Amino acid sequence: MTSLTYAARDSRTMLRRNLRHMARYPSLTLMLIGLPIVFLLLFVYVFGQTLGAGLGEPSGGRADYVNYVAPAILLMTVAASVQGTAISVAMDMTEGIIARFRTMAVSQSAVLTGHVIASMIQTLGSIAVVIGVAVLVGFRPTAGAIEWIGAVGLLALFSLALIWLAVALGLKAKSVETASNSPMFLTLLPFLGSGFVPTDSMPAGMRWFAEFQPFTPVVETLRGLLLGTPIENHAVIAVAWCIGIGLASFLWGKRIFSRPRVR
Repeated sequence: MTSLTYAARDSRTMLRRNLRHMARYPSLTLMLIGLPIVFLLLFVYVFGQTLGAGLGEPSGGRADYVNYVAPAILLMTVAASVQGTAISVAMDMTEGIIARFRTMAVSQSAVLTGHVIASMIQTLGSIAVVIGVAVLVGFRPTAGAIEWIGAVGLLALFSLALIWLAVALGLKAKSVETASNSPMFLTLLPFLGSGFVPTDSMPAGMRWFAEFQPFTPVVETLRGLLLGTPIENHAVIAVAWCIGIGLASFLWGKRIFSRPRVR
């Protein structure tokens, strides 16, 4: 067997291990899915009528706002889901199992690969659930098959980038508690972009930050794919952000993981 075959075999083993951990602690998965659903219901049913009136749409009500906010909630789902990844990685690092793996004939890359693939499965499953809830509360995408493929591809790419960032944060954390808090800023970024209100309604300094942070081009591209709004150059910027975050996080995580942990 080649080294690549060994790595693939070990990655499958680590994937099964992480999926079993998720099944053993379903409350964590439910919490990660529940947060974006709560925000969806809050913004649609409590603030939707008022915020929808400021969108400039013909009807300008709750029905317009649920379409506007649903793509942002999908990104919040990704941001919330990767928090569990950081916690899982930190648990492995602090409880000594990684040190045990280092002494075994296990591909070192497979340890992180198992976390990443398991988190991707969990995140995409969470997105599917949130889309279902969004449709129940009035989300009406106009996308065809090609647009849906593009939207799912962008969500997967964005998820992969944030998952690797969460892996690096989990590896860097000194404790599980620190790891649980480190990715929380990701759940705030949709609020500081065009996720919930248009950026032109913000003060100048806030508008500058909102327009140039990574969540804004991703959410605008999702809106364009799912609802037919203008995408302009947002798609190129969104993909560039995903590749940049993912590559930088992968290299950072790999460097941290390759260093012996000082206790």
